Amino acid sequence: MSLKLGVPSKGRLMEKTFDWFAEHGLTLRRTGEAREYAGAVVGMDGVELVLLSASEIPRELAAGRIHLGVTGSDLVREELSDWAAQVVELAPMGFGHADLIVAVPKAWVDVETLDDLDAVASAFRARHGFRLRIATKYHRLVRDYLRAHGVSDYQLVDSQGATEGTVKNLTAEAIADITSTGETLRANHLKILRDPPVHCSQATLFAARGADWADERDVLRGLVARLGLALPAELLREV
Repeated sequence: MSLKLGVPSKGRLMEKTFDWFAEHGLTLRRTGEAREYAGAVVGMDGVELVLLSASEIPRELAAGRIHLGVTGSDLVREELSDWAAQVVELAPMGFGHADLIVAVPKAWVDVETLDDLDAVASAFRARHGFRLRIATKYHRLVRDYLRAHGVSDYQLVDSQGATEGTVKNLTAEAIADITSTGETLRANHLKILRDPPVHCSQATLFAARGADWADERDVLRGLVARLGLALPAELLREV
């Protein structure tokens, strides 16, 4: 048996993850052919590197098929209901920053806040006979956020790509999406509401509460010590 560490399998997120571990004294590297998702942890016994897409990692953590995983905090909160009961945050990693925001057309000059959006949504339904549409792939996070801020009379429509273009294409009136610079929003004549973001995301190292820790206690303690991290009390009880 070995402690399984899931990390993103490609792109800048993988590169930044490898850099972070190297800066903390542990070397991760890909092995095999370019298209083969295989990897190794150099310099520490008992740790197996598992290369996955960032979107797969929350599910694998929740299922206990990996012990540790690096992915965006937004993906964990979106994909896992009651996420804190399923995973433990071990460390924010300081990269992969992006904000999940709500944006509306720039032409809506009187809409700057969620209160304004709520008023517009009510007027929109009265005028058009259906609810104002907000395009997003973050249904759980956005629904909870809007409910907490008293926004009603809207409907979420699914968008798995090019969300910023849905308003121009007349498939939504507003959007909720991840942004880091806001350039794509501005290019599509959208503006971010002035309220705090739905979620400020970054790459985070998580531990799975439901993984089989029986044979991995010592490896986990050695790994977190190597990385200079504290093992949370709640995870200590579980391992």
